[in-house]
Amino acid sequence: MLSPSDIEQLAAELAEADRTHGVIPRITARYPDATVEDSYAIQGVWRDTMLASGRRLVGRKIGLTSKAMQQATGISEPDYGVMFDDTVYRSGAEIPVEKFSNVRIEVELAFVLKTPLEGPDCTLEDALAAIDYAVPALEVLNSHIELEGRTIVDTIADNAAYGAMVLGDVHRRPDEIDLRWVPGVLSRNGEIEETGVAAGVLGHPATGVAWLANKFHQHGARLEAGEIILAGSFTRPVWMTRGDSVRCDYGPMGVIECRFV
Repeated sequence: MLSPSDIEQLAAELAEADRTHGVIPRITARYPDATVEDSYAIQGVWRDTMLASGRRLVGRKIGLTSKAMQQATGISEPDYGVMFDDTVYRSGAEIPVEKFSNVRIEVELAFVLKTPLEGPDCTLEDALAAIDYAVPALEVLNSHIELEGRTIVDTIADNAAYGAMVLGDVHRRPDEIDLRWVPGVLSRNGEIEETGVAAGVLGHPATGVAWLANKFHQHGARLEAGEIILAGSFTRPVWMTRGDSVRCDYGPMGVIECRFV
């Protein structure tokens, strides 16, 4: 376990990297014995620093929920982070690439809760009952820790590599559509880069919402009504640079477009 002073120092390093859009050395290279609990403690201190600066929490992201993402990162279990109000974009947005480090895009569904959701025995059915609607989303990854050799400890401490999300315009209740079969066809500059279906996320994209509620219960917390839950990617991440145009077709759930400037 890391000492409280180490946790504070690492959270401060990540806050500075977030401010300057920089990258810091791997935490696990400097602290080989750091645990997952340590990494969530670092994330928690960083989160509280951001809230104290005036940012507003609007939801949570779940990461590493699909085989595609686990294979792409070499990390074999899900993680989660927080999302703030100033990281939410709408389809058609121009996104400043200089705001992020190691910029990549993932294809996901997001869920907005209509009622609170808590563990310890939350099921997929419980999660579906608590969800108001699903909306297609792109996640912008933003990694402030060097990528080579990183572990889940590094990723969690870095707010699960969350940078921003781009939300679509189509909302669907869970009883209106079989969410498992929502497709994603991701194109960059007119060329298809990745395809997948939402069932790639733990068999059903809302399974991660139940997982998160149970995980939160371990920390004495719950998911609240109105929160946005970004459920995890069902494609591998695609690198982005300035000038790239992105289009993702979600079939019955519409299209998201954005451009990096």
